[in-house]
Amino acid sequence: MTPQPWIRRTLLSLAALAVAGTAALAQEPIKIGFSVSLTGGLASSGKAHLLSQQIWEKETNDKGGLLGRPVKLVYYDDQTNASTVPGIYAKLLDVDKVDIVMGAATNLIGAAMPQIMQRGKMVMVLLALGSNAEFKYPKYFQSAPFGPDPKSVLSDAFFEVAKTLNPRPKTVALVGADAEFSNNVLTGARENAKKHGFEIVYDRAYPPSTVDFSPIVRAIQATNPDVVLLASYPPDSVGMVRAATELRLKTQLFGGAMVGMQYASLITQLSEKLNRVVNYHFFVPSPKMNFPGIEDFLKKYQSQAAAAGVDPLGFYQPPFAYAAMQVLEQAIKATGGLNDDKLAEYIHKSTFNTIVGDIKFNELGEWATARPIMVQFQNVQGSGLEQFMTGHREVIVYPPQYKDGELEQPFSK
Repeated sequence: MTPQPWIRRTLLSLAALAVAGTAALAQEPIKIGFSVSLTGGLASSGKAHLLSQQIWEKETNDKGGLLGRPVKLVYYDDQTNASTVPGIYAKLLDVDKVDIVMGAATNLIGAAMPQIMQRGKMVMVLLALGSNAEFKYPKYFQSAPFGPDPKSVLSDAFFEVAKTLNPRPKTVALVGADAEFSNNVLTGARENAKKHGFEIVYDRAYPPSTVDFSPIVRAIQATNPDVVLLASYPPDSVGMVRAATELRLKTQLFGGAMVGMQYASLITQLSEKLNRVVNYHFFVPSPKMNFPGIEDFLKKYQSQAAAAGVDPLGFYQPPFAYAAMQVLEQAIKATGGLNDDKLAEYIHKSTFNTIVGDIKFNELGEWATARPIMVQFQNVQGSGLEQFMTGHREVIVYPPQYKDGELEQPFSK
């Protein structure tokens, strides 16, 4: 029996609406939400992270998105203030209803973790040191290469460099800001000093608001340490290097865990004062770290850096922020969805190919194998940026598999 014309028209209209609704649903973006420090003390870090994520977002959408849907970054400025973070994540989860949650910074992600855990969300974090050590949340992952013992990894690498000095140093001064990242580093350094056979002759933390570092350097000098390990944030990293060089701090090795000595604005500002400083890094241009895709990423990043007002080098955090997006992309494609439990399970059991090499996570969501590097500034001349891009001014001195130059000693000449 042939249906009446009006019935056929109605059925066709309903079918068309269903198709249109399905198409619209398919085009609903996958929303990835996070707080980001666009102002405040960590703004240089936050802006660099964001540009890296935006590069991935554009590339992914240009290729057709994920699961047939575009991707959209949803973010708000946390002002580098932990008190703003809970409100931001409440909005992301309750109002924006993001599909995937991210986070960043040791001092900030902790404020978001209670909500993330309560909702059972998987979270990918950028540059946090040991933030899951207390929570032990099984759906937490962190993209910086601190490894399974994040509180100890930087001091351990620094002390390994110290042991290559001749004569072998015996004493160490430990100093840093009284804040979470620095305190984590110094906690690990105390244990590592014992392990490596160093006597601690100075062990003090200074208030984060400190602006005059000369008294601190004089107090360190009074103990005559062979090695000085500094755990600091960008403003005090600059202040301590200036004070140490101007007061001619006599020590064989200086540095270790200074945030900020990876940023173009600060290293060009300090110029020759950086020579022979040894500090941690994650990546510097070297034939031994020429991972597939890293050069293409850096070209894109550096070409957009000036307009975005971010660090023009992009060696420190940007490749690892981009790699975090690659991990999410590969996990979403492999699981065929956005289920937090399935994504976390897949990420735990898989190895991911990224622009910073292969990444495998452990049970706490840290890199299963640590891979920070120690670099020494050598032959820095003037404040020109180009020398840091192509002039081999940051020489890798640890670990051995990435070493591309010899350590110069002592720090004070």
